Amino acid sequence: MSDAHNNDEHGGELATVGPIADPGLPEHQWRPTDVDPAKEKRAERQVAALFGLSAVCVILFLVSYFTLDIGDNWHVVAGFGASTMALGATLGLALLLIGVGVIHWARKLMGDHEISELRHPARSSDEDREATVNALTVGIEESGIARRPLIRNSLLGAVGLLGLPAVVLLRDLGPLPGKKLYHTIWGEGTADKPMRIVRDGIWTPILASDLEIGDLVNCQPDALHNPERYDIDPTEVEGVNLQVHKSKASLVLLRMDPNDIKPGKDAKGNSRENWDVQGIVAYSKICTHVGCPISLNERTTHHLLCPCHQSTFDLADSGKVVFGPAGRPLPQLPIAIDDEGYLVAQSDFDEPVGPSFWERDYYDRW
Repeated sequence: MSDAHNNDEHGGELATVGPIADPGLPEHQWRPTDVDPAKEKRAERQVAALFGLSAVCVILFLVSYFTLDIGDNWHVVAGFGASTMALGATLGLALLLIGVGVIHWARKLMGDHEISELRHPARSSDEDREATVNALTVGIEESGIARRPLIRNSLLGAVGLLGLPAVVLLRDLGPLPGKKLYHTIWGEGTADKPMRIVRDGIWTPILASDLEIGDLVNCQPDALHNPERYDIDPTEVEGVNLQVHKSKASLVLLRMDPNDIKPGKDAKGNSRENWDVQGIVAYSKICTHVGCPISLNERTTHHLLCPCHQSTFDLADSGKVVFGPAGRPLPQLPIAIDDEGYLVAQSDFDEPVGPSFWERDYYDRW
């Protein structure tokens, strides 16, 4: 180094400083629980008590859920109702107590050793990896979870009970559907009053003679507009009930050359030869993938395309999937003509409409 570099701006000389010595780790300070067995046992009981209190809070949450109504007129703090306060406080305390218990366990009872580690490349060497695995093994042993059954069992009990609020809160998603997913209002028609197929939105019945080859019509059951005709209580097709029925019963009609139709088999293995009328077929409008409404028609191929994820169904071949993520064909509705020449449903769909669900039993039609 030149003299210019050895002098500072005031003319003084700069001393050459070598590497800073490693100061090492400070002397280890033993915790009271490390040297006093009585304090160790007391800390263990404290941790277990925190976990136990968490379990009690979960039980109080369940009691509050089933005993306090949302519509209670008495309030607790800042206008919040008793139900809201009780559920929030008990569930919050349950989670908090588990967190405090784990922290207390780590600070008082788990291994307490000062360590230092040099920086290393992104990928550790095999020796470091092996040392890390060994350190984790030692850490598990030093945590005492194997030799402290009181803490282990109380923690497992507290964490296990935390699953109950999640299960109970599923009730708030609404009543279970039961068998409602398996049936639609199309099945309300009878032999003397078969359910008419009407145009969606304008509710006019459809004459088979009015449809030409290539025509696609969006339809609904007549019962949604004229419930009395089918001896249905009008209140069953109002408000939310109306939307539920429409979401399940939405239909598309397509007329094609009768020679293009390849009749499949129904759920009982019987032929579907009598399910169409003069080349007019009827299928659910609800995609079997995730339930999007579909009506994009490829006129020359008789394919119906879902705009959401491009699932494509062949309406000339039992609604089979020819492309896309849908796993099941579109359900087909058997149709006929009544005495006045209007299109009617012979019966309900022979399988659930819409996307799959876990209780759905499906037969192989391929």
